[in-house]
Amino acid sequence: MNALGPSLAPYIRSSRTLKKYVTPIAHWYANLMGYRKMGLKYDDLQVEESPEVQRALSRLTPRETYDRSYRFKVASNCDLHHKPLPKEQWSKPEHDKRYLRPHILNVLKEEEERLTWDTMTVHRK
Repeated sequence: MNALGPSLAPYIRSSRTLKKYVTPIAHWYANLMGYRKMGLKYDDLQVEESPEVQRALSRLTPRETYDRSYRFKVASNCDLHHKPLPKEQWSKPEHDKRYLRPHILNVLKEEEERLTWDTMTVHRK
């Protein structure tokens, strides 16, 4: 299993009926998780101990790194005071984009390519 874990999303997106029924449940569950109430984005919840995620984090732009650190600082402050942010400061669903996922996918693709090249055997003609 890779750093992103298993996903049924491609299968659900391919079926119009499934997508129609699952999308409202997915939005409800994302709101229920509560990370947006703390000002976080979904990719802020990635487990950082994974080597793939560590390499992906090192590839973020300075602005993305600063924004991530700021979101963590705000969330820590909310946790310290035991209350969420005011409603107008919550992360909006339209701003909750997967900023780390493309970097993780690139790292996984590079690892797969490196493994392919490292295990290649050369045959003489």
